[in-house]
Amino acid sequence: MRQILSWALLICSIGFVLCAVKLLRDFGGHCRRDDMPENFNFENTVHLVDTGLYRFIRHPMYSSLLLLNWGVFLKHITPLTIAISVITTLFLIVAAKVEEKENQKFFGKAYTQYCSRSKMFFPFLF
Repeated sequence: MRQILSWALLICSIGFVLCAVKLLRDFGGHCRRDDMPENFNFENTVHLVDTGLYRFIRHPMYSSLLLLNWGVFLKHITPLTIAISVITTLFLIVAAKVEEKENQKFFGKAYTQYCSRSKMFFPFLF
């Protein structure tokens, strides 16, 4: 049963990231942003994407990493993999919080409203 759950998380991880990238490319528009040189072009959107998966969650790419993280963890559970998975989760939460501040600054009130109607990582949960 654990392996089935692991594979389900891993498959969902792939689905989340593919969907997120497609939505950003299709609806986000993009421009060069000197304040975000570390981002890929498709990440520097000029339009707030709040359709598809983004309708329910603000960070589907981070969600994908969380699903990957816990899916891999379930493959081989040890004290070390527990520690790595918890630390990875904490880092992803911090990264998402930082990104939310950046998005708030860039998109303003529209992003605040979007946050009130969506979850950070998983629809209807968190």
